[in-house]
Amino acid sequence: MRVKLDIFGDEFNRPAEGAWDRARDEALARGAPVFYQEDETGLEIMEQSDGRRFEIRFISGAPRGENYKILRELPARAA
Repeated sequence: MRVKLDIFGDEFNRPAEGAWDRARDEALARGAPVFYQEDETGLEIMEQSDGRRFEIRFISGAPRGENYKILRELPARAA
C-alpha cells in the first residue's frame, strides 16, 4: 500500500518548522548570524545572536562573508 505524503500539509510542515527553529537557535547560540527570507514580508533577513535583525540584499558572485549588503536595521520584535 502506497501512502501519499503531502509536503505542503501539516504532517510535513510541523516537523520541518521544528527542525528550522532548532537549527536557527543553535546557530545563534554559537554566535553565527542566520540568514533567511521572512514569510510575511518576503524580506531577506540577517539575524544576529544579540537579537538584532537587518534587512539585507545579497550580492551575486561576491565572496562568502562579503555577499550581502545591510540595507537597514529592523525594529525589535514584540515579546
